[in-house]
Order: sequence, then C-alpha cells, then structure tokens
Amino acid sequence: MAIEVFNRYESKYLLTDQQYEHFYNDLLKYMELDAYNKKHEFYSISNLYFDTPQDSLIRASLSKPKYKEKLRLRAYGVPEENAKVYLEIKKKVFGLVNKRRTALMLDEAYEFVRTGQAPELQDYMNKQVVEEIKYFLRLYDLEPKVYLAYERKALFDKNSRDLRITFDTNIRSRRYDLKLEQGDYGEPLVEDGRWLMEVKAEKTVPFWLSQLLSEHGLYRVGFSKYGNEFKRLVRTTNLNYQGERTLVPGTDFDPAIKPNKTIIERESVVYA
Repeated sequence: MAIEVFNRYESKYLLTDQQYEHFYNDLLKYMELDAYNKKHEFYSISNLYFDTPQDSLIRASLSKPKYKEKLRLRAYGVPEENAKVYLEIKKKVFGLVNKRRTALMLDEAYEFVRTGQAPELQDYMNKQVVEEIKYFLRLYDLEPKVYLAYERKALFDKNSRDLRITFDTNIRSRRYDLKLEQGDYGEPLVEDGRWLMEVKAEKTVPFWLSQLLSEHGLYRVGFSKYGNEFKRLVRTTNLNYQGERTLVPGTDFDPAIKPNKTIIERESVVYA
C-alpha cells in the first residue's frame, strides 16, 4: 500500500541544467533512484488544486502564516476515467509539512469535493483521511482552480528512507479544462532549463548533504508551484481583492461548527 501519511520538513532549491547535472551526479554517491525511476527516467505527476471562489487558501498561504493548508487531487500520468487517484490534505505548521491522503476512484474524488459527501468506504480508502477531508470540506466552499503537472525524478538515501530528494522539470499549468483526464498540457510555469529540487527529511538533513549543498552553492528558495502560478495570474489579470479580508486557515468555516474553537482544539477532533 502507498504511504498515506507524511510528516517532514521540506526545503526547495531552483537549479539550472548545469547545476542539476553536477549536483545529481554527486548525490548518487549517497542516494539511489526510487523503484520507478530505476526503470524510467521520469514519472509524470498531475495535480488539481481546489480553492474558494475568492482564492482564499492560496492568498492566505502567500501571506506566510504559521499555519496553512490546501487540498489537491493527484494522479500519476494522465488518468483514465475509472483510474485510482489520491485526494490529499497538505498542511504546514511552523515549518513542519503534514500530508495525508487517501486513494479514491477519479469520479469518487470529483463527487466528494463537489458535494462534501464522503463516498461509501472501500478497501482502498483510508477511513481516517476520508473523515478529515470531509471535515475540511465543511470549512471551505471549494472548487477546482488550477491544474499543475511536471516530470519528476526521485531519490532516497541509501541508508535511510527518512531522506528523499526530488527533481521536478517541465512544470506547467492551466486554468481551463480542469479535469485530470483531459491531458497534461499547459503553459510553462518556470523557464526552460530550470529544475525545482525539494529536500524532504523527517528529521535534520545529514551532514554530507549540508556540505554538498554548500560546495555547489545551492541555497533555499521560497517556491510554491500553486503560489507562483497564482502570483503570475495576479500580474497578468485585473484580480482585485481590496476590501476583502484574507481568510486565515483554521478560523473560517461552516457556521454549524462552533466558531470559538482554536486550531488545536479542532485538530484534536479531526485526529481523535
């Protein structure tokens, strides 16, 4: 069964083709390709991000709060209409990324987000995560907002699965044809010859990696695929949210839920 719960720290780096080639070759002394990449150079990931009509989740995220959250639907490659996909909640609290996901059939996932009604439980679903997503959908009025896809190469530490490094390229997006099964086309999000590297560690990164990053002159950047896509949208359109309050994740929710609950109190309900 695929891993469905992740807790880790993530650092991001933007690399040129030359930086990628040199750094990747040095990484192979300590890391190995994941099982799929041992047979294929890349695997494609496609995502559908959901947000409120006012883009409240991404606007809140870009304000750099201590707590933020989002919901996305993920597939590997272009899924068929009856394919299995993953509906994911991704949260970040004080720098720690928590990702929880459940497998669903594509039509089940669409209907779940559209109606807020959980599908009938099946063996391939994670019951706890389904309940968490159901709760999340009570908090926010969500609709599909943006499609994002890219090619990925992933490596694991040879001595520990606690460290994973991914390289994403050909990052593309669209705000039309918002169905995963409609294809993986879109406009480039970053210029050609650039790679987004993500270092994902459950604990601190090993000394050899810190040393390697320093030797290659690689430094962390703040880069969110959805965030950068939204900032580009704002630059190229007349979006104007003046006068609107920016939603704060964990405080804006369905009136049926008691408004005096803190984030911690609400999380205790979800994870009980």
